[in-house]
Amino acid sequence: MTMDFAATGRLVVRISPADVGKRVSVRRVLEIADGQPTFSDTLGVLASWDHGVVCVTRRDGETVRIEESALVAGKVVPPAPVRRSARVSVAELQETASRAWPATEQERLGEWTLRSAGAFTRRANSVLAYGDPRIPLDEALESVVRWYGERGTTPYLQVPDDAPLAAELDRRGWLREADTLVRTAPLAPVAELPGADAVTLARKPADTWLASYHRTGDLAEQALAVVLGGPSVWFATTPGAIGRGVVDGRWALFGAVEVEPAFRRKGLATAVMAALARRAVEEGASFAYLQVEADNDAARALYDRMGFTTHHGYHYRRPSP
Repeated sequence: MTMDFAATGRLVVRISPADVGKRVSVRRVLEIADGQPTFSDTLGVLASWDHGVVCVTRRDGETVRIEESALVAGKVVPPAPVRRSARVSVAELQETASRAWPATEQERLGEWTLRSAGAFTRRANSVLAYGDPRIPLDEALESVVRWYGERGTTPYLQVPDDAPLAAELDRRGWLREADTLVRTAPLAPVAELPGADAVTLARKPADTWLASYHRTGDLAEQALAVVLGGPSVWFATTPGAIGRGVVDGRWALFGAVEVEPAFRRKGLATAVMAALARRAVEEGASFAYLQVEADNDAARALYDRMGFTTHHGYHYRRPSP
């Protein structure tokens, strides 16, 4: 498809629907005034090309919709240079992770967030305790204990390892458990790992996915509400393995990656993460993150090979009996 403009020469569209998923540069006509066109350029991933509408997802996560009739130039361009690290604060990454695993009930206490999800996972039933509760600490802790007591669950705080709050909780006898690492990596190399073509992605978890997810126990209803939550959620399934991904702007979460014992050491975890990473790249994400227990040596070794490095650590606190 081509279009001529007398003063500017010939502009050529060198992309097609077959290029979906590739990084492209496109130009479209915004308007024509007094015979002269006004152009707008967009650089990003060609997310779709359906029914006469071209969608390009920019690096900031915004998707630009372009009528095919307005498209006057386009070409595939090389992938963006891979940055080895993302500049992101602990607070920002914690908030991003909280959106990707949303509690069914939340309440603010100053800059803290109290979260509850019917006892399904500590993460969704703990206080995101970063920043200032804006009341004296002892009053804040009393409020936390009371809030979770009203819901019949254990009061937990999720605390960054280097936060001053950790020392204050030590002095008050709050017990520490479940040390966890938040690890990040550039997304593009993960998307290039092998096995993705054998993985099925869906917006909702199939029965086979739910049957393979071993953390629900008797909390299936609460679990489903949490795992379905998030900005852009995807469920990955392949025989013997599952995973979950959440795209939120430049960030993509990997979680719920489980491999059945009989299928381990076959590269299925890698395949699941590669498939989720491909989808996240198509939606404009550029960095991945995940949370792994600090003593899970096998998982840490796998993530090391994928290029993940530790961004920060956190742990949980609860009152002593």
